[in-house]
Amino acid sequence: MITKDPSLKAPLKYKAILIFGAPGSGKGTQGKTLGTIPGFFHCACGDVFRSLDTSTRIGQAFLEYSGKGELVPDEITVELWKVQIKSKVEGHFLKPDKDYLILDGIPRNINQFHLMKDSINVVALFHLTSPSREELYRRLKQRAVKDNRLDDANEQVIKQRLETYEEESKPLLAHFPKKLIKEIDSTQPPIRVLHEIINTILSLKLSIA
Repeated sequence: MITKDPSLKAPLKYKAILIFGAPGSGKGTQGKTLGTIPGFFHCACGDVFRSLDTSTRIGQAFLEYSGKGELVPDEITVELWKVQIKSKVEGHFLKPDKDYLILDGIPRNINQFHLMKDSINVVALFHLTSPSREELYRRLKQRAVKDNRLDDANEQVIKQRLETYEEESKPLLAHFPKKLIKEIDSTQPPIRVLHEIINTILSLKLSIA
């Protein structure tokens, strides 16, 4: 009879809330705002890449792809995410036993979710819907000008990003129980979107320190 070694701990699962939606739906705005509230820690996919240590093995792998203008493979993206989250835990910015991890932009497809599912326990998913495609175009153009990323204001670039979302990211919604998903019209003023998110979180009666 084989007995389980008590010294081998089960992988740590972070309590996670996903902010999901098309580019321009306001995921980052809502994620950052929630991240300022005690008991919540916000981590966007962009934060993972911005905090990258290029001297490490995984950092070098990232540079190899991004330097060629190629998409970074899901395996590398998720490994970078795990390194980032571990560093936040070690730095006592994220307390896994108390805090809820707010994720936006990751996982961004089904493969990334499968690579992350042993690390996260999704307790809620907020799908920021966008009935108006014109509003998404307007927001993305406005953001590109504000951030001085004029290439991103190009109509073709915006169209490609929205098509990628529809083809790669949106199918991920089908992998979650409907009871976990709360759909919110993202074309509302951001304060109303935040109000709906907070009301839903309160209704779930999560244990927030």
